[in-house]
Amino acid sequence: MYNKPQKLVAEFIGTFALVFFGVGAIIADQFLRSNANGPSAYGWLGIALAQGLAIGILVTSLGHISGGHFNPAVTIGFWVTRKFSTFDTLAYWAVQVAGAIVAAYLLRKLPFDAWSSVQLGTPDLASGISRTTGMIFEAVMTFFLVFVVFATAVDERGAFNKIAGFAIGLTVTMGVLLGGPFTGAALNPARAFGPALAANHWTNHGVYWIGPLAGGVAAGWLYDLLFLPKA
Repeated sequence: MYNKPQKLVAEFIGTFALVFFGVGAIIADQFLRSNANGPSAYGWLGIALAQGLAIGILVTSLGHISGGHFNPAVTIGFWVTRKFSTFDTLAYWAVQVAGAIVAAYLLRKLPFDAWSSVQLGTPDLASGISRTTGMIFEAVMTFFLVFVVFATAVDERGAFNKIAGFAIGLTVTMGVLLGGPFTGAALNPARAFGPALAANHWTNHGVYWIGPLAGGVAAGWLYDLLFLPKA
């Protein structure tokens, strides 16, 4: 049985990895675009794969310790279904945000300024996308992420020991492939907050809290209500 400090450290590491590799891929893509002698940029496909692989690998590696949330929107799904106390929820949120902040500031130390042209990978809305539309996109994409977490990692009839990490990672990849060009596809308030703080870029930041948290609440509540077996 893992104690609470071990769970919190696992959540810090997992969220750190998501931001370090996911945001790092955005910066690397910009670096390739700006380097005339470098290879062609790999675009949203590479960025989506980096984020999906990071989540998939870390959920597989650390899910048995902390549950592999790495995302306040996942944790709030556990809170709304009374699987987490308010204290545990806030503790998870604190270390998730801390992991994202540390990763973002570390990326800012990279020895070139490609990070500045993309605001350190801070998600933002594309031209023509309103805040309401952005929140809806983020909520729907996060809904499916949290729904898959409940289906594979919470439901005892699911496949946690087999494909949970794979399924969750692919869901993140799917979300980034669709939402990346429109909203940046954070699907995760911590993923948005860490780079925003390090880059001091707060434009439309509320979208990336309201949308994902609403999606997480809806997914957790719906799966718990309709599909989880009751004692």
